[in-house]
Amino acid sequence: MNISTKYLGLDLKSPIVPSAGPLTAEISNIKQMEDAGAGAVVLYSLFEEQIEHEELELNYHTSVSSESHAESTSYLPDAFDFRCGPDEYLEHIRKAKDAVDIPVFASLNGKSMGGWIDYAKQIEKAGADGLELNIYLLATGLNKKSHEIEDVYVDIVKNVRKEIKIPIAVKMHPFFSSTAHMANEFSNAGANGLVMFNRFYQPDIDLEKLEIEPDIILSTPMEMRLPLRWIAILYGRTEADLAATTGVYTAEDVIKMTMAGAKVTQMLSSLIKFGIGHIADVIINIKKWMEENEYESLDQMRGSMSYKNVSDPGKFERANYMKVLHSYK
Repeated sequence: MNISTKYLGLDLKSPIVPSAGPLTAEISNIKQMEDAGAGAVVLYSLFEEQIEHEELELNYHTSVSSESHAESTSYLPDAFDFRCGPDEYLEHIRKAKDAVDIPVFASLNGKSMGGWIDYAKQIEKAGADGLELNIYLLATGLNKKSHEIEDVYVDIVKNVRKEIKIPIAVKMHPFFSSTAHMANEFSNAGANGLVMFNRFYQPDIDLEKLEIEPDIILSTPMEMRLPLRWIAILYGRTEADLAATTGVYTAEDVIKMTMAGAKVTQMLSSLIKFGIGHIADVIINIKKWMEENEYESLDQMRGSMSYKNVSDPGKFERANYMKVLHSYK
């Protein structure tokens, strides 16, 4: 069974791609992912705020005692104890590229246009095979119109595209007023791929401490329904490759996403829960299902259950919503 795929112009041996997260922070984990059958990996995200914090920390520790007695200089940390800028991240890219033969994609989360462009260029020079733009803009201003926020998203993609040549994927969120329009805008701006969907951090309240509590909850299989729907709607209507993420756990999930139109399916929560070896189990079951159902390749099934190819596309739309509600007893 041929489970290879082509994503962002690159040939991948399988559609399974571990997504940005803590697991790809270790080179040994990335090697295990390749051995288990991953087609590519996305490294953990580089945050512009983290870089700024490290630079401020270095400035503080190297200047706080500058007016003190000379003997106090022995308390200053050595310069090499600090990692300023994206140096550590760039070195991680190089090490990952040396360690594995599968494509290595970087992930960038910036906050200023200069930061997006500068770090994207450095990531390209470090040897990344592609760059995933993890854009997180929380519109809390009452006077900020939706189209102004959307324009910022598109401008980021346009400006980064002008500066680098490696493939770019945009990790979209599902909260745009028009998801289909924004997908088309990203594609026209130069995005080679669209990853659906990002799961933003949602704070909780600790009732004991009466504090805002940072809390990360792993995705559940049910959450795959949202990206499944939109990938099916967008398949064949945008030039960008479609990637599924959120709630992908099993071989059946991968097959469904492929039938909807996805080129790759990203996994993280399932790997955290079941271990990196889960990739191999998923691949075995994909091949088994394909053999039992007489599919020779993923290309053969891709998009077969998309909006443009199913006999009743209304099942992806509002009419089916009403039908489901009325049929439930």
